[in-house]
Amino acid sequence: MTSVSQQALGPDLDTDDAAGALLDDLTAHDLLVDASTRRRAEYSYDASNYRVPPLAVVFPRNADEVALTARLCHRHGVPIIARGGGTSMAGNAIGAGIVIDLSRHMRTVGVVDAGARTVTADAGVILTELAAQVRTRTDGRLTFAPDPSSASRATLGGAIGNDACGNHSVRHGRTSDHVEALHLVTSDGLRLTATRTGVHATEPDDTEATSRATELTEVLRDLVGRNLAILRTDLDTIPRQVSGYHLSHLLPEHGFDVARALVGSEGGCAIVTSAVVRLVPVPTSQLLLCVGYRSVADAARDVPAILPFEPSAIEGIDRKIVSTMAARRGPETVAGLPDGDAWLFIDLDDTSAAAQSAVDVPATIDRLLAELRAGGRMVDATVVSDPAVRSSLWRVREDGAGLSARLITEDHTHESWPGWEDAAVAPDRLADYLVDFERLLDEHGLTGVMYGHFGAGCMHVRITFDLRTHEGRAVMRRFCTDAAHLVVSHGGSLSGEHGDGRARSELLPIMYSPEMLRAFDDFKRLWDPSGLLNPTAVVEPAPITTDLALAEVPNRAWIDAGSVTQQGSTPAGSLDSFIHSVQGCIGVGRCRTSSGGVMCPSYRATRDEKDSTRGRARVLQEMVRTAPTVESGWRSTDVADALDLCLSCKACSTDCPTGVDMAAYKSEFLDHHYHRRLRPASHYSLGWMPAWLPLATAAAPLINRSMSVPSLRRMAARLGGLDARRAMPAFAARREVRTHLAPLPAVTDTTDTVLFVDTFTRAFRPQVATATARLLGATGDSVGCRSDACCGLTWISTGQLSRARKTLAHTAEILDDGTDRPIVVPEPSCAAALRKDLPELVDTAAARRVSARVHSVASIVGHLLDAGFAPTGLPKAVTLQTHCHEYATFGARTGAQVLSRLGVQVRTADGCCGVAGNFGFERGHYDVSVAVAEHALAPALRADATTPVVTDGFSCAMSVEHLAATDPLINATGIHLAELLAPPPTAPDTHGGSA
Repeated sequence: MTSVSQQALGPDLDTDDAAGALLDDLTAHDLLVDASTRRRAEYSYDASNYRVPPLAVVFPRNADEVALTARLCHRHGVPIIARGGGTSMAGNAIGAGIVIDLSRHMRTVGVVDAGARTVTADAGVILTELAAQVRTRTDGRLTFAPDPSSASRATLGGAIGNDACGNHSVRHGRTSDHVEALHLVTSDGLRLTATRTGVHATEPDDTEATSRATELTEVLRDLVGRNLAILRTDLDTIPRQVSGYHLSHLLPEHGFDVARALVGSEGGCAIVTSAVVRLVPVPTSQLLLCVGYRSVADAARDVPAILPFEPSAIEGIDRKIVSTMAARRGPETVAGLPDGDAWLFIDLDDTSAAAQSAVDVPATIDRLLAELRAGGRMVDATVVSDPAVRSSLWRVREDGAGLSARLITEDHTHESWPGWEDAAVAPDRLADYLVDFERLLDEHGLTGVMYGHFGAGCMHVRITFDLRTHEGRAVMRRFCTDAAHLVVSHGGSLSGEHGDGRARSELLPIMYSPEMLRAFDDFKRLWDPSGLLNPTAVVEPAPITTDLALAEVPNRAWIDAGSVTQQGSTPAGSLDSFIHSVQGCIGVGRCRTSSGGVMCPSYRATRDEKDSTRGRARVLQEMVRTAPTVESGWRSTDVADALDLCLSCKACSTDCPTGVDMAAYKSEFLDHHYHRRLRPASHYSLGWMPAWLPLATAAAPLINRSMSVPSLRRMAARLGGLDARRAMPAFAARREVRTHLAPLPAVTDTTDTVLFVDTFTRAFRPQVATATARLLGATGDSVGCRSDACCGLTWISTGQLSRARKTLAHTAEILDDGTDRPIVVPEPSCAAALRKDLPELVDTAAARRVSARVHSVASIVGHLLDAGFAPTGLPKAVTLQTHCHEYATFGARTGAQVLSRLGVQVRTADGCCGVAGNFGFERGHYDVSVAVAEHALAPALRADATTPVVTDGFSCAMSVEHLAATDPLINATGIHLAELLAPPPTAPDTHGGSA
């Protein structure tokens, strides 16, 4: 670690004797501990407004290691923060001590008892993975019910810590309603088990733990006896009263339920290592009813009328989220919504039908719609039965937190933040609360973006706080204080499922009496006498404006106008655009998912926070905050390390709800990091590929023969900074290039469509250019070819932006011909570079005009089909590997949609191929590259060896070729979509209008 890096990303822990002694102890006991400045940066944040650097991060492999870590921290008096997916919006997963990340190794789903309807699982297991395994092991009959919107990356331990609920809580309640037992580690390292009737030692022969359990039983019963009245009158007054501790479960009438009393304690009383939780039947005959309204208050007023139908979900969103989703991911993503400015998502199933004594679910929906129409507030409604449309619409709701963080309007991007995002009231008071709440927002000059669990009375609201200025933070404090008084006046709770944490604990005296607060304090101290577990949560809180992540970040000029991140960010005021861009990550963690979308392939391969989009963004955020100078920041080895395994796939630019574009940030960083410095060899061998490919074409036969000799291949790889295990692609010889490209007509004034033959297609797959020409001419349009320019992609991905700008400026000048005729690029990564990177790097009208005309082959085929193109001889099915840049720039399902229109069954390999341009060839990346391919592509190829494999991307084709050469179970060759669809040649020269 260099001194620059340490200064840039935090203090040197070696100067702190106490911390150093603890780290020595942890290391000596063979625990996985990381105190590097980069790792501490990654874990300084969660999904809240706060930043607190830890001393170090420990990655336990089992409960014994959690107990050992706790004993050592207790010995040295160092706090412990248990962490799951790190998606807390209240600041529950950060702290100035040892962070224990349970999500990396403790992910086992244990015994599933279908008869008892229970499952035992580690605290670090992801909620969606838990539910999926339960369904698999019970033949689809049972599942785990709590499904917060973060379920694809939130852990069971996190759900227990916050008492999370989810979209279907109107039927299934909170996590506490499903807990049967908790396996715990105390603050001093003892292992206990809390049950529905008490607490005992996890191991019967552990005498110290047995003694502690006996002691806890006695003092907890005493606590209950001293507070019987307030525990009965002040708690559990509404469905979502999550603020504080759930001490009512300890009442005699509830059987001294210690397990459920600990749910929602935010890691402040004990560390949950695993749990026994109850399961519920999987719903049958489920249909989604979307109902549109003119306001969220109107939607909320209809909730009491909907509840008797016993829906499994009543969720709400407002217009701002929908508009942002349409702007960021395309209008088709919200096309299924009915008319309105606010919407309810209502799930009904056979249980709903039974509650209404209806014949079936459609009949139930008809009855509900009749009642809602009679109420006069409903504007429009849509019944959604198609699973794909249903999934797409639910994603709008699930991505609400991220989408609302950076709202897109016609002229600006507006930021909104949590802090008051989780209040809850009784469902029948929700509408009145919302009316008063919107009035309160207006009084403070703020705007709120609203979504949430309307059926349970819980509102998630992100608010346009200005957290960067002292005045803005003062407004936040005043507003949150007033909002606390408001929700309490409506009989509500400060928190409905996110917990109090750093965001609301200070405000608990507004909600609870001094007597109840003393009971909370006593409960905490009985479990954690030293106060080492997640300090400041609930008990002895810090002020809500302490440790805010956006406070005191120096506003320095990091980049010049025309940089790759300059055009993609629209900060308010004078904030540097690079700072604004990297602060786009708010920690919701969608990049840590294991399925759905493409982001983030490196995290899916390593399961390491370092290799997630979020982890990289956090290290960049520390750079702009703490680097002594801008120059030293750009030299940070921590940032370089964090970005090393980024594949520059660009999937995050569309999959991330806030639109984080890590590929752009990596290009920007590399450009500055290596300014006037020697670069890695691959930046020359691969980054400058367009410059030397013409020479390679001339010498192709000799080069190809040489690369077939192992010793020569290894030598070339070593010189070029490449991995010899990845075979170099065969270069097309000059004769082959001439055979395919020479007959293609040049662009003229009468050309209808411009075929831009990119560098990769020309050098490696010239036959694809010929096929693309035939495809484009299949409807009678004339096709003209240009192959005298470059998209600059390899210079962009290696961070050589000056050269990239020059190349792109020249390309824009060549292609800007005063027409709007489409420009079709066979290689999707090159098409994406011209569509997205060109106008960002070259700020000219010509660049913007050219960008607007660019299409990939997949994106133009839909227009050809509309014009009457009807290809023949197509296979019944294909395996489709969509290039990541096409996915991000032209649409996630562009290729799949056109193939489906043609009646072809499409099996999609949803994920990155692993090669990703330069990445899979570079030294040090091979193992991760192969692991990325194993996520989706390799299993898809093994599952079906008979169908064609569509690989428009050259990288994707190279990945398929490599897998076929190294895996005996794979026998496949990639084919371009143009080759699949183009009509066969009918004459020696069949291009242009008659192609």
